[in-house]
Amino acid sequence: MEPANKIVRPGLNGNLISETGEKLTPPDGWAFLPAGDAGITKKVTAGGIFWRLRVQMGRRIISKGLWAPETTIALATQEVEALRSTEAYRKKLNSDRQRRILKQSEYEKTFCLEVRSFLAFSQRHQDLEKEMAAAITAHAVPVGSGTVARTTMIPVEERAAKAVIAWMRHQTTAYESMRIPRIKGKRREIRRMLAQRSMELLKSYREDLPPSPGCPLKKALKKAEHPDSA
Repeated sequence: MEPANKIVRPGLNGNLISETGEKLTPPDGWAFLPAGDAGITKKVTAGGIFWRLRVQMGRRIISKGLWAPETTIALATQEVEALRSTEAYRKKLNSDRQRRILKQSEYEKTFCLEVRSFLAFSQRHQDLEKEMAAAITAHAVPVGSGTVARTTMIPVEERAAKAVIAWMRHQTTAYESMRIPRIKGKRREIRRMLAQRSMELLKSYREDLPPSPGCPLKKALKKAEHPDSA
């Protein structure tokens, strides 16, 4: 009987383990397709017969690839490579790339404006506001950065506010070198405390007050501008 689709994880001695704990061995004539090529993977899964290999890394579950009939993988690979060799595909690929670049550029501008809106420095500190917004945007918005700026689960203005506080936590406080006890909720408590300090630091720039000597914000921006001199 042809094997049904399964979710499996690595076992010992090259075996696989099913979701119910059953020890499995890939059927004869099957091969492994590593994750990484979405086009080929999609065609293989469309065939309907495959085992998806997953591993748990911390809290995340990662797909490492598929076990499937070798003939299915070979056929899917041939079809995808044939499609990708056409001029029409290359033009579409280039068009998609340009569209992503434009979309990213537009998002950078929007995000930077939202950061400046959150900072809301007084007229006297507009240059510093602009410099800070640029530094935070450069850090937060790149694709693959993994920062809050890349999520779509919350509005962009909220992303900007959270990105400011996160940047300040890492750049203007001793958070990186803190030894935080492994107590439930302790890291969150410290982050709240540091966020409050960051808001107090921003307050002087919003209310047009002169910054204190050795302001950590100015130091952080100077370091960001001249990292080799730090």
